[in-house]
Amino acid sequence: MKKTFKMTHPKIKVPRLVEAIKYEVKKYIRRERRKTLPPDVDFWDFDCRFGVDEVSSDVIHLSEINKFISQAEEKQLGSFYLEILVKPGHRSKKPKENQQVNVEDSVIQNKEGEE
Repeated sequence: MKKTFKMTHPKIKVPRLVEAIKYEVKKYIRRERRKTLPPDVDFWDFDCRFGVDEVSSDVIHLSEINKFISQAEEKQLGSFYLEILVKPGHRSKKPKENQQVNVEDSVIQNKEGEE
């Protein structure tokens, strides 16, 4: 999805437009996640960009989309650009040494709490 959303409409008020935009984005993400995964893919990942226009857009995380849309409403922007591209995602295992350190730390903390 590469789209420039307008924040003005002759009949619809801005808060209602913002709700409609957020709903459209959520609907798109749900639709893309429902697609069947290729055999070597673990999940669908998303590359997102947000800005006043396509040229000045910056990379953002998927979970920050609603926050940026709300900020655009607060700044009273006339329009904004949002790009959400789907890519295959692969899960990676956490390094074992970090897990062992965390387990040892929690055991030490539990013993200190008991005393």
